[in-house]
Amino acid sequence: IPAGKWKRIRVEACGLKKRTLRVYDTTITLPDYKDIRGKAKPIRQVAITGHGKIKPALIIANDFDIKTEVLIRKYTRRWLVEKGISEQVEFFHLNRISSSMVIKVDFDLVMTILAHNIYRLFALDLDRYVHHSDEKIYEKFVSIQGKVSIKGKEIIVDMKKRRDLPLILETMNNYKDLRYDIFKGRTMKFTGGTST
Repeated sequence: IPAGKWKRIRVEACGLKKRTLRVYDTTITLPDYKDIRGKAKPIRQVAITGHGKIKPALIIANDFDIKTEVLIRKYTRRWLVEKGISEQVEFFHLNRISSSMVIKVDFDLVMTILAHNIYRLFALDLDRYVHHSDEKIYEKFVSIQGKVSIKGKEIIVDMKKRRDLPLILETMNNYKDLRYDIFKGRTMKFTGGTST
């Protein structure tokens, strides 16, 4: 696409921010997309690119009336759903289902989606990490080493020192009075260790 054909637009992003993108909005035809008389029907093609992090993308649509900015915003919501599914497949190994039995497949799928949703709920409690992938949340907050001890009616989790430890301690402090039936009604207290 020639450099002079690109147009700069501002598209609404999350948090009421706007992002500047370069777009090339054009009409094309596809070999197998025809009307009832066999005549090629026009289709809208929008090429999108931005600064550095934004990978080039193509949107194919049959809506010629919608503004480019609105079309892009509409498609980004769909891409987020697809990204979520892709993330589940990649991180939770949804494509590595352990049995060919229908019951087992259903169980694996349910457990995968349940694990993904638990990570999403956990991320909602962590400021600035809501949009991070499950894998990133796992690396930063779940895979922390530590020492677990039981003292009377309290379980103490002493976590090793890490950069994000203050955030996890602050978040888990909200649940300090919660009693866990699975642990015979004990509470759980998270503390920060001094060693890494």
